Amino acid sequence: MPETMYLEVEENPNCSYMPMQAYERHEEPVPVSRVRLSEPGRPSAIYAVTGWSSEGGGTPCPAMYAPVSDSGQAAVHLVFGGDWGVRLKPESGEENWDIASGGQFGEPYLMLTDPADVLLDG
Repeated sequence: MPETMYLEVEENPNCSYMPMQAYERHEEPVPVSRVRLSEPGRPSAIYAVTGWSSEGGGTPCPAMYAPVSDSGQAAVHLVFGGDWGVRLKPESGEENWDIASGGQFGEPYLMLTDPADVLLDG
């Protein structure tokens, strides 16, 4: 039986507020470090992803992935991180994670419809 998980991200320097959402989790979350994104306003590419924590004014933490049900959809692929959401940068980028970097961006979390867009290690 799916377990309910709750996500809420407060307004912070990394991303905007996302009110509490409930999802039926189908599997245990696993770490993820890369995703494929194709969305308006950003180049379609593979992005490095990390969780983002409020610790120390904003620091990386593990990003996690789990398939979930959302509002009657068969399944979506949820990528989530710390209490300040997730942070992304082009996979080809060499820079360190930095909240001030213009080449990176934050999101409360990602909901991907295609499981092939979640690039699991191993």
